[in-house]
Amino acid sequence: MRDRLRLASDAVVLTVGGTNGKGSCVAMLDAILRAAGYRVGAYTSPHLLRYNERVRIDGREVGDAALCEAFAAVEAARDDTPLTYFEHGTLAALWLFAGAGLDAVVLEVGLGGRLDAVNIVDPDVAVVTTVDLDHQDWLGPDRESIGFEKAGIFRGDRPAVYGGDDPPARLLAHAASIGARLRIAGRDFGTVVRPGDWDYLSGGARRRVGLPVPALRGAFQLQNAAAALAALEAVEDRLPVSAAALREGLLGARPAGRFQVVPGGVTTVFDVAHNPQAARVLRDNLRQLAAGQGKTFAVFSMLRDKDIAAVVAAVAPEIAGWFYAPLAVARGADRAQLAERLAAAGVAVPCHGADSLAAAWAAARAAAAPGDRVLVFGSFHTVAALLPAAGEAQDPLL
Repeated sequence: MRDRLRLASDAVVLTVGGTNGKGSCVAMLDAILRAAGYRVGAYTSPHLLRYNERVRIDGREVGDAALCEAFAAVEAARDDTPLTYFEHGTLAALWLFAGAGLDAVVLEVGLGGRLDAVNIVDPDVAVVTTVDLDHQDWLGPDRESIGFEKAGIFRGDRPAVYGGDDPPARLLAHAASIGARLRIAGRDFGTVVRPGDWDYLSGGARRRVGLPVPALRGAFQLQNAAAALAALEAVEDRLPVSAAALREGLLGARPAGRFQVVPGGVTTVFDVAHNPQAARVLRDNLRQLAAGQGKTFAVFSMLRDKDIAAVVAAVAPEIAGWFYAPLAVARGADRAQLAERLAAAGVAVPCHGADSLAAAWAAARAAAAPGDRVLVFGSFHTVAALLPAAGEAQDPLL
């Protein structure tokens, strides 16, 4: 069994895993804690435009020089121990956090949980946002197998949170077997939603009332927000958070590529959805955004080892035309594979193949009229390729 790591500082560690929603949950935790006046380090993956996005201190990306220093420190310490790309990067982030005088560290699990590099750190509270089908080649063929892997971030006699109301039996069994203090959405905490605001409920009469709807769009984000609040509640003796900080953080968390809407004559929507559960959430968000007005055209590509047909089928009812192209990465589905999966999903509207995402983007924009939308989705790689075309500002570096 590999050794566990505690950060050298007294920082409170919050680890977040899950099939979907973990990046949004990390963003909310980071923003809320910073709004409360704490110095926070946040580690996320993957990145969209540059590696620096993965490591943030006090809300700002760590700069190139600091990252290179951290990589050099890891390289010097590892001796002849082989490290993967993600393991090297995770250790570099932890090295930076250990010397930054932080009050809190928020860590996003890369893949699974039990064997993920992030799991070398013992968290003060661990969150699993959701469990659904993704990465089956690594995590197992069904929700039960995947749930067990995700539950590997839980610790005995420490608080743990499950953000959905449908926990897999193996996740529950593992939590019970190690004595984790697990709280489950819908049983131990929940939400009351009204037009324009919502309440967080926990433990009988305890509640946070009149909270703003998160800046992150979509009803699903309330589930992520509730999981974040449950995690904060578990460590409130060390990191108390005011109602004002909650409001500021919920309104300030805006990770790129999560149903990111760029307004204009033709609205652009960027979403990194790449598995069936995320695609269903995307479909529901599109319905709310469109409200029967205008058409939605999809600029689309995915990795070939994903369930492309299921993702397409989930979103297809909202799409008036598809513009697809291969990704410029080794795992990307090629043009013929994308066409075959679109047909397998039963898509009946026009589908247009292109040699590049830039060409697909241009064709979709040409097809759209004022009041229509262009949706860019299917992978982090898809969004990363076209996000600069929307002119979205990026954060400065430390």
